[in-house]
Amino acid sequence: MRLVKRVVGFMLLLTAVAAIAGWLFIEQQFQRMEEPLALEHPVTIEIERGTTLQGLARELEARGRLPSAFWLRLRARLEPELTQLQSGVYQLEDGMSPLAFVRRVVAGDTQTWTVRIPEGWTFERVRARLADAEPLRNELEGMSGEVVMERLGRSGMHPEGWFFPAVYEYEHGDSDLDVLERAHDRMQRILSGVWRDRQENLPLDSPYEALILASIVELETPLSEEKPRVAGVFVRRLERGMRLQTDPTVIYGMGDDYQGRIGHADLREYTPYNTYRIDGLPPTPIGMPGEASLRAVVNPAEGDALYFVAKGDGSHQFSSTLEGHNEAVRRYQLNRSEDYRSFPAPENGAD
Repeated sequence: MRLVKRVVGFMLLLTAVAAIAGWLFIEQQFQRMEEPLALEHPVTIEIERGTTLQGLARELEARGRLPSAFWLRLRARLEPELTQLQSGVYQLEDGMSPLAFVRRVVAGDTQTWTVRIPEGWTFERVRARLADAEPLRNELEGMSGEVVMERLGRSGMHPEGWFFPAVYEYEHGDSDLDVLERAHDRMQRILSGVWRDRQENLPLDSPYEALILASIVELETPLSEEKPRVAGVFVRRLERGMRLQTDPTVIYGMGDDYQGRIGHADLREYTPYNTYRIDGLPPTPIGMPGEASLRAVVNPAEGDALYFVAKGDGSHQFSSTLEGHNEAVRRYQLNRSEDYRSFPAPENGAD
């Protein structure tokens, strides 16, 4: 009897030891799935609709990113939520474990890309940038600006100026039209807000006229501190019935004929955008204004300046009389230094 008890006890001990060893082995395998991967570059993996955890586990194993697909499937028996994969494109990054990647897929934390619409860019430049943005789907190809606005619910509107310059995030499957829709909605919200906060008695009859003038201010100066002063010059000119006489509108009206310089003949040439020839504002914006320019035109700086000229360091000299302006032109334009520039030096990575 004692021998039987000893044998039974020994067998129970062996079973317990085997169970502990087995559990430790399983824990070790589970632990390996949580060890960070060393990757030279992020790995992009697309999860199609209907992909199962078993299919993902096999792909990770085939790519050498998972020690064994079996253990991931076993882990899912203990954590059933791991099987709830969401479709999309995901990044497996350096230092991320295979299990953390699966949880990213379960959470739907898809890979995103960004595209920047710079201040002052025209609609054609913006759509060209979106066409080159990968992997953004191109819906705009062959679509006129009028049709684009129709698709955005703004039938009859010219597209220029209506897309807020900013950095936009997008996912796999998004299109260039999707980005434009977000940019357009944002411009509408911001324009509506700044118009509500406008000064009284401005020579601007609508938010659209503010958008037009803001686009001119945007092209005249990139300096936030100068924008209200430039806007003040244009507002005073409009109030006095003076022509705006601003070069960016001439350039816009020249279109493809502009080759980097404006001649006297260009200033005399009539176009709807040549503010040396037309009274008041041009018919549409000439680019995409940022919020600082929009706020500047509805709250222009006070003063008596009616003229300004580029000084060559990115800033401008403001004058209240034509005599003072002509003197500034002689000083800064007719005797330009070798390092003369109309705009400040761009920051690294700026457009």
